[in-house]
Amino acid sequence: MKNKDNKYKSFNLYFQDESRFGLFTRVGRILTARGIQPICPYQHKFDNTYLFGAFSPITGDSMLLELPYCNTDMFQYFLEQLSVQKPQELQFVILDNGAFHKAKRLQVPDNIILIFLPPTVRNLIPQSLFGNLSNPLLPIKHLKHSKNFLMNLPTSSTYNSLPKE
Repeated sequence: MKNKDNKYKSFNLYFQDESRFGLFTRVGRILTARGIQPICPYQHKFDNTYLFGAFSPITGDSMLLELPYCNTDMFQYFLEQLSVQKPQELQFVILDNGAFHKAKRLQVPDNIILIFLPPTVRNLIPQSLFGNLSNPLLPIKHLKHSKNFLMNLPTSSTYNSLPKE
């Protein structure tokens, strides 16, 4: 990828995801005498909010937005806000395969490049890294594999040692 006309002064890598937080009211168990129907007030209500976030493991930059819905329009707004946060930075955003992440009407800002994770990434599943942790006799081979994996992860000093243009 070429930086045409030196439009971007830097680049950064971000990981993005969203999560729902909310209230779902439901009635639990109620003690009553045998044969008596319990009477209790109940209101079926959902109150949700969604957090959209992006985090850079390289620089520590992050952005969180609390939004009322999780759909294409809200993701579009999130991308626009991420874009204007650092307009001179080319931002590579790694994200999952949510349907609204790939909507046809989504207009990705010029300084953002979306990179989608494959549907299943075996090496990112904790059990594949550490084996079955519920097993008290954890095989040594799992620990050795996990240690090698964790020791070879890039650090911020790795990125800082890259040549600057």
